[in-house]
Amino acid sequence: MTDSGAGPVLVLVLAVGVLVGCGVILLLERSLTRILLGVILIGNGVNLLILLGGRSGGAPIVGTGPVDRMSDPLAQAMVLTSIVITFGFTAFLLAVAYRSWYLSGDDEVPDDLEDRQIVSRAERNDVGTVDLGGEGPDGDPEQVDPEPARRRLRRGEEA
Repeated sequence: MTDSGAGPVLVLVLAVGVLVGCGVILLLERSLTRILLGVILIGNGVNLLILLGGRSGGAPIVGTGPVDRMSDPLAQAMVLTSIVITFGFTAFLLAVAYRSWYLSGDDEVPDDLEDRQIVSRAERNDVGTVDLGGEGPDGDPEQVDPEPARRRLRRGEEA
């Protein structure tokens, strides 16, 4: 913060950007250890951002000085709450990473079956369903379902 209380220093704003940016990059990795570090960096960056939003000044204790020169206690309380939440989430991710390491010997997040199917379709330039086009809005079963399946089943038609 500045001495005059006019606003945050550019260095602190850049520190928030660097912390959150590095945290997002780490969060996109496949390793649970890197995801954990990304969550920690994002948490610290957001805590610094919340503190920069509050007013700087003296201790927010009534009677120790003029009220207009006290710091904002709401930002400090929000940061304390955020620290507790980040600590709990970090403990949970650490337990998940340890369990993954214990069971499989690594902490890599495996691909889902659906992810593998999407990659194989993309490699073959395959689409899920073929749309021949030209049917109109009432004749295209991919776009319009004129009535729910229950009504068709009651009438004896196939779903």
